[in-house]
Amino acid sequence: MSPTGNLVVVTPDRFAPALAEIAPLSDRFRAAGHEIYLVGGAVRDLLVGGADSVDLDLTTPARPDEIKRLVAGWADDVWTQGEKFGTIGARKDDVAFEITTHRADSYEPGTRKPIVAFGDSIEDDLARRDFTINAMALRLGNSPELIDPYGGIADLAAKVLRTPLSPEISFTDDPLRMLRAARFIPRFNLTPMPELIAACREMASRLEIVSAERMRDELDKLLTLPKPGDGLRFLVGTGLANHFLPELPQMRLEQDPIHRHKDVFAHTIAVVENVQPEARPGLDFRITRLAALFHDVGKPKTRSFKKGTGVTFHHHDVVGARMTKDRMQALKYSSADVEAVSKLVDLHLRFHTYKMGWTDAAVRRYVRDAGPLLTELNVLTRCDCTTRNEKKAAMLGERMDELEARIVELNEAEELASIRPEMDGQAVMDHLGITPGREIGQALAFLLEIRMEEGPLGDEEIRRRLDAWWASRA
Repeated sequence: MSPTGNLVVVTPDRFAPALAEIAPLSDRFRAAGHEIYLVGGAVRDLLVGGADSVDLDLTTPARPDEIKRLVAGWADDVWTQGEKFGTIGARKDDVAFEITTHRADSYEPGTRKPIVAFGDSIEDDLARRDFTINAMALRLGNSPELIDPYGGIADLAAKVLRTPLSPEISFTDDPLRMLRAARFIPRFNLTPMPELIAACREMASRLEIVSAERMRDELDKLLTLPKPGDGLRFLVGTGLANHFLPELPQMRLEQDPIHRHKDVFAHTIAVVENVQPEARPGLDFRITRLAALFHDVGKPKTRSFKKGTGVTFHHHDVVGARMTKDRMQALKYSSADVEAVSKLVDLHLRFHTYKMGWTDAAVRRYVRDAGPLLTELNVLTRCDCTTRNEKKAAMLGERMDELEARIVELNEAEELASIRPEMDGQAVMDHLGITPGREIGQALAFLLEIRMEEGPLGDEEIRRRLDAWWASRA
């Protein structure tokens, strides 16, 4: 590609696949006298390479009514939920497009809703975007041209993160951009400019007008990057975390005498980055990353000092599970997400309670308590080991290998995932000659405890045990 002022002539091979998908649509707009551009992350990802697919976000000076007219009869499906913001969605075959009228959005202080103003200039539209690396557009046509008025290509090459206008203007327009900065820093290995860092520190409180759902989604996107550590450090260092995830900076204040890091926050980042999607088949990567983030949040509240042992964090798993639940609910995570992550936090020390070997009963209880999160719990447990002591790390790895082998062995014999009492409620009532009541639940709990401790005993023996239990109550 070669520069031409603010324009860069693009070599066709770089953008050929994307251009081929867009060409029929761009031809319709240009025939009607409207320029149309591929914009934002799609252009950035095509420039840096490595993207299997891109979101086809387009912008044009045409107004929403004209956009709808031009896609009608061509698109297989059209949706208009974003029309008031200037966005019309369309799908052709398996390709989805979002076409937006040039905009200059901003937020009024104290509100969560943007003020939408349509424009006619691509340069003005790009000026209102979050960062220079996303403020590039590809003018579509016979000779595509890359429009880069704010130096996005240079910033990609220099590995720096800047805003097109001043960061104060950018973050006033949409405070969520400060959290987006935390994501782009590790995603593209960027260094934020000093003025961007200063603006985040000064304007962190502006996050209070951003909805919990939008902040939650940004946190998920950050946590599912291969190495999100620099982004998490950015959130804490700028004070942004104080306004939506205060547990992170609290961990930074707490020394960590057990692991190799100077504080709990540093250890947490190491555990988060230890969790990788290929760790186990079927691993719920996002849930496990969230559990890694929260697994030690209870430590600051449970710190105590004991003579001879130093700092302890007794019951930080239980306290941390409650804190995790509260924070995730505040961020509007789904009930299923809250339940899964808080359960993993609650169980993350369970492995370490079995120091004398794994009895059958211990394995059954571990599997029962983990339930469908067994894979995630085992991965989290392994990743929680960040010691530099090779002997200790090897010992923990061997013990985890032993546990997983015992789970496989016992599961083949007993189908651990479906452990239940050997008699159901109806069988208990028939055998004891009683009617429904709380005694049935108590009997089933008694039978389940036998099942967990001793495994299946057979019909004759389990009925004898039930009779003895019932007689003892009388």
